[in-house]
Amino acid sequence: MASTETKADAAVKDHDELRGLEAGLDALESSDTGRRSFALTFKQKVLPPLTAFAVVLVVWQALISFGIVDDPTVLPSPADVWGEVKNAWLQGTLLDYIWTSVSRGLLGFLFALLIGTPLGLLVARVKFVRAAIGPILSGLQSLPSVAWVPPAVIWLGLNNSMMYAVILLGAVPSIANGLVSGVDQVPPLFVRAGRTMGATGLRGTWHIVMPAALPGYLAGLKQGWAFSWRSLMAAEIIASSPDLGVGLGQLLENGRNTSSMSMVFLAIFLILFVGIAIDLLIFSPVERWVLRSRGLLVKS
Repeated sequence: MASTETKADAAVKDHDELRGLEAGLDALESSDTGRRSFALTFKQKVLPPLTAFAVVLVVWQALISFGIVDDPTVLPSPADVWGEVKNAWLQGTLLDYIWTSVSRGLLGFLFALLIGTPLGLLVARVKFVRAAIGPILSGLQSLPSVAWVPPAVIWLGLNNSMMYAVILLGAVPSIANGLVSGVDQVPPLFVRAGRTMGATGLRGTWHIVMPAALPGYLAGLKQGWAFSWRSLMAAEIIASSPDLGVGLGQLLENGRNTSSMSMVFLAIFLILFVGIAIDLLIFSPVERWVLRSRGLLVKS
């Protein structure tokens, strides 16, 4: 009799543990559809960078106010830089500076994406191609983007084609290597399971390999955009022509030529602003979606 009761208790205990495990798995699989309140979003996402910016601004102004740096040709005051912003806005050139560079950067990055993605897949999936050009891609990724400006000017002249060539040479290796790294981390079991379900060739690449390699591919895209933006700034600083217009890199060079530190700081801040804005508006949402789809996004 005692033995029967013991077995019954053990069965009930096992059943409770199984239900607890199922509840935990359900909690992991369920997605949080609730929207954050504006106050919470502001506190966690907006307030920290605003605080950091305010601290930098206070320290910057303190250096001027206390005479630690009293030479405006070395460090302009925040008021001087703000005056440069207002002048550019009133003249109608501020948005032109930004759009000239952003349009080039995004279009060049799109071209790099269209070239780097199939190249990365080819390197990742074909051993001979990896052995042949894999080291070359790694070497190109470590080569400073500014090194491509002089030959691009000689080959293509002072035009937008030269700008796009420099962007491609800077961004394609990063995108391709990021995808290669992502494909290398795909578990072989996924590929074998896909084959048993008929996902072979291009179908297996599209439905199995690419989704599984997405985190590494996304990291490569972010790095590729960084290289695109840096390459473009280097090209705009070095190669100047009236036909090219005035982008942010040319604005920076104009400030140097005229010894206007306020213009130099304006260009630097706009370059930083664009880089941060592209990351927040494009890459961060995509990254959160990827993490959420894999159950890796931790809600704070």
